[in-house]
Amino acid sequence: MAKEPQHFSKLAERLIGDFRGVKSADPRNMRRRPTRELATIMEELIVKHQIGRSSPEHTIREHWPELVGQANATYSHAVSIDTRQRLLVHASHSVVRNELFLNRAAIVERIQQLPGCAGVRYLNIRAG
Repeated sequence: MAKEPQHFSKLAERLIGDFRGVKSADPRNMRRRPTRELATIMEELIVKHQIGRSSPEHTIREHWPELVGQANATYSHAVSIDTRQRLLVHASHSVVRNELFLNRAAIVERIQQLPGCAGVRYLNIRAG
């Protein structure tokens, strides 16, 4: 019965290669990963980046003037939703930023009524 060759760590292989004077064909920072099906990887990327699907951020941006009012929408815009379900909003005028801050609970309620946006829990308003 043939024995399987011993698999060493990358560090051990590099040390053995240096000792024997044999250069490694692999780049120094390369990680070896198991081969995966391309279809599986593509599906993961489509789901992760929501390609071909309506994202909550896009829905909020489309309805932003209705959510905060036309005057406030002129000086602010929704940027992204983070992992803690907070919507990041940039407001370019301090009065608009204060107006959004004071009405953030009502804005969040309106956002939660949009399709696919029920997960938004809080507004994070920044100058920008």
